[in-house]
Amino acid sequence: MTAHAGEDLARRLDELAGFVVELAAGRLDARLEPSHQSDEIDAIVVGLNMLAEELQGLTHDLEGRVVERTRELADAHAALERLAHSDPLTGLANRTLLHERLREVERASAVPAVLVLDLDGFKAVNDSFGHEVGDALLVAVAERLRAVVRETDTVARLGGDEFAILVHDATPEQALDIAERIRTVLAAPVVVQGRTCWVSASVGVRLGTRPGGATDDFLRDADTAMYHAKARSRGGVSVFAPAMRREAQARTRLADELRSALFTGQLVVLYQPIVDLETDHVVAVEALTRWRHPERGFLTPDTFLSVAEDTGLITALDLWVLETAAAQVARWRADVLGDAPFTVHVNVSPVELRAPRFVEDVVDCTRRHGLAPQDVTVEITEHRLLGDDALTREALEGLRAAGVGVAIDDFGTGSSSLGYARRAFVDEVKIDRSLVSDLDVDEQQMRITTAILVMAHAFDLVPIAEGVQTAGEADALRRIGCRFGQGYYWSPPVTATDLELRLRRQRA
Repeated sequence: MTAHAGEDLARRLDELAGFVVELAAGRLDARLEPSHQSDEIDAIVVGLNMLAEELQGLTHDLEGRVVERTRELADAHAALERLAHSDPLTGLANRTLLHERLREVERASAVPAVLVLDLDGFKAVNDSFGHEVGDALLVAVAERLRAVVRETDTVARLGGDEFAILVHDATPEQALDIAERIRTVLAAPVVVQGRTCWVSASVGVRLGTRPGGATDDFLRDADTAMYHAKARSRGGVSVFAPAMRREAQARTRLADELRSALFTGQLVVLYQPIVDLETDHVVAVEALTRWRHPERGFLTPDTFLSVAEDTGLITALDLWVLETAAAQVARWRADVLGDAPFTVHVNVSPVELRAPRFVEDVVDCTRRHGLAPQDVTVEITEHRLLGDDALTREALEGLRAAGVGVAIDDFGTGSSSLGYARRAFVDEVKIDRSLVSDLDVDEQQMRITTAILVMAHAFDLVPIAEGVQTAGEADALRRIGCRFGQGYYWSPPVTATDLELRLRRQRA
């Protein structure tokens, strides 16, 4: 080998060694040109170039996959964040995000207001048209709520048909203005899936009192104010006051005591006679619940009925009264009444009326106690009917078909009774005591009550006058053609033992 050839070989080996060092350092874009001598060194150079190119391609592919996977992970994380902080149905903030925003407002020393609202009549929509329509209604309500708040405010769905609005740094006037706009925007009917739905909202407002005063208690206080608004009148607005918190705590305590009373014998059933005005004979009774409270004495239903409905205890309470009254009438029929016509009237909450097995429960109860279905009449208070919905109509029709009587209580004080009477869903109407009071001395009262009797007879309904207090009122009712009456003139609500004595004297 010549000296020149030796130098050339040494140079090529140095270049090859440098190329290997670059590849080992990760510089995969480096390349080495062959000398075109087609010897072993060139073969190695070509192989290393091919290896570098292949490694570079693999690296680019791997980098692309890493970027794509990183993007996927970021998207998944964002989706999880949305799930953690938003309501999946409406897209509004959820309770978790609302609490976080409340704490942010607190740290910013702003003066917020929190509004909590609950839809009145939503359950009737759900029960009548199904959950799909109910969900669509909630989405529509969410859109209306977004439209009445500022961009800085937070609208949240707390669950079910309950929503909340955090008004950032608001004056009391601004917060109350939003509450009124909510009432206005929800007063218009909502058409979803071809159904026209009517709802209103009861709104509770918790106003901020000082910078830094926004705490989680705001939400609880606004919720308390909302229930206060709902109890006063549906579709109302109430601003939180500390007395409401004490009232809410008292209701919670009362609910716990009522739950215990159902199982400890503190509840009793009294019976008030319904009298035939022509004979003064007792032909039926109304079963009335009383609570022998260990500390507060004898409590009437107006003290605890709304608590029973709010807590779901109303179903157990209604069924207990029905069972107790049916068992008592069965004993009277065996011991005193014989085959004489006699009916027990039992008050039923609209909540229980819509229960899935309500009609079956009533019929099963009569059978268990050996009574005929016509021995029981279900009373529904007119002003507490929650609307002319499908489940209510279905229940009333089912009771009529089974032979169970249906009566509208407090007849003449509202507008729903005429609609139900016209559809032949009821058998009897109990004329409210406000229309019976002073009937014998008030000509205007006499004309109104006479007109109601004419209407009742036109629909083949049996009228029963409630709250009769005097002989004069009883005589006036006889003169205008009212056959049956109930009230303290004949008897207050009495125990089963006292009423049995009267029935025995009447039979003798």
